[in-house]
Amino acid sequence: MVSRHPYKELPDYAFWSRSVSRVSSGDVDPVTTSPRFIERHHLIATAGSCFAQHLARRLRQSGYSYYVAENIHPVLNDDVGKEQNYGLFSARYGNIYTARQLLQLYKRAFQDFRPVDDHWNTTGVFVDPLRPTTQPGGYRTLAELVRDRDYHLSCVREMFQKLDFFIFTLGLTEAWLNSEDGTVYPICPGVVDGRFDSGKHVFCNFSYDDVLDDMRDFLRLLSNINPKAKVILTVSPVPLVATKEDRHVLVSTTYSKSVLRVVCDTLTRQFENVHYFPSYEIITGPHARGRYYGEDLREIDEAGVDHVMRVFARHFLSQSPAEELPKVPPTAVPGATSVQQIAQQFVEVECDEARLEKRE
Repeated sequence: MVSRHPYKELPDYAFWSRSVSRVSSGDVDPVTTSPRFIERHHLIATAGSCFAQHLARRLRQSGYSYYVAENIHPVLNDDVGKEQNYGLFSARYGNIYTARQLLQLYKRAFQDFRPVDDHWNTTGVFVDPLRPTTQPGGYRTLAELVRDRDYHLSCVREMFQKLDFFIFTLGLTEAWLNSEDGTVYPICPGVVDGRFDSGKHVFCNFSYDDVLDDMRDFLRLLSNINPKAKVILTVSPVPLVATKEDRHVLVSTTYSKSVLRVVCDTLTRQFENVHYFPSYEIITGPHARGRYYGEDLREIDEAGVDHVMRVFARHFLSQSPAEELPKVPPTAVPGATSVQQIAQQFVEVECDEARLEKRE
């Protein structure tokens, strides 16, 4: 007589052999529910680490309403807009690597939080410390910086109030803070501009509790001003460029991604409007055998982005099957001399963190 036990009736996705090892790598699909709740008219906003730009680009191509609240002045052309980083995310905030950064952005937009570190000017131009790479070449005057920042924060307010879906990609736990008021920077002062001050600039590696508390606060604040908003969380599969901890960067990468992944799991259990999308698992899982990474073993290649968006479309987009998502042919990328270079150039994204590696 065959005994009965709880595993007998489990679906195929509960078993490694049936859902991973015996499945073609490109067909592995770790999503087990299909809400398909994103309609074409819904406003979809994005923010987060470098990987979030891939999601934004594909949503823009998919025919859905990718929401850009902060647009360049209509008298300027698209090339200027691209040079000045319009459209990379739904507002021109640049990379938001940590939960603390996201919460801080909300407080600056809605609660009038004003960092004591108001501006930098170390090279003759003015730079916004919280958006140090957003305006290439900086601002000619402090007044120009302030006007642009005020406009930016007004766009952020509009974005959070109007969006239907907010896709946030958590990237890091390591950050630098200002000891005077707790301001968190997107990158260590002195790397892009400003001057590093060991007495004022403090390294922090956020704990699970830190990240969870920051995300809880943000989600509650967002719900207060936009009760209809749904949030889709992802974890960036891109490893750290460098770690300030006195340990191997691979160990620090594992710590950061583990903390962020567990926080996402906790939030989906505590908030009905929060959902998790496993782009991290799709890219880093053993089924991929590392093939979704570029030569530097950090950047995600187009095949990986394809896999992620096929799965996302299948389960989250209401009207467009994954195979309908358009692909831009790699040959459209100028200056590439090999297939591998074409792929690498095609998926390049703006990543402030990458500047940590430069030694000059």
